[in-house]
Amino acid sequence: MNIKELSEKTHLSAHTLRYYEKIGILPNIQKNSSGHRFYSASDLEWISFVIKLKETGMPLEEIITYARLREQGDATSAERMQLLIKHREVLEAAIARQTNYLAALDAKINFYRNKINA
Repeated sequence: MNIKELSEKTHLSAHTLRYYEKIGILPNIQKNSSGHRFYSASDLEWISFVIKLKETGMPLEEIITYARLREQGDATSAERMQLLIKHREVLEAAIARQTNYLAALDAKINFYRNKINA
């Protein structure tokens, strides 16, 4: 698929995809005979995972580190797993905070609901 198709599937701009290529998150992108980028199904799968990491709050620097380790192959599996475990712990803490915030909002909503219905 070309960059426009990948952009449509991932909801990332072509500029962002080129930037990710430049900083090493999308390495080794193939080019067709006319020099245009050509993305494979595995590129789509990889960028979809990157989007999940980004949307769950992983800093770009850590995503770059993960991508570089990924490029080095299976020898870095333990390091990549540790990065993901660390990110999972951060994500769990963020979810716990958000759950507490949600409970506080629910309590305030119930306060007003009871006040209005009294």
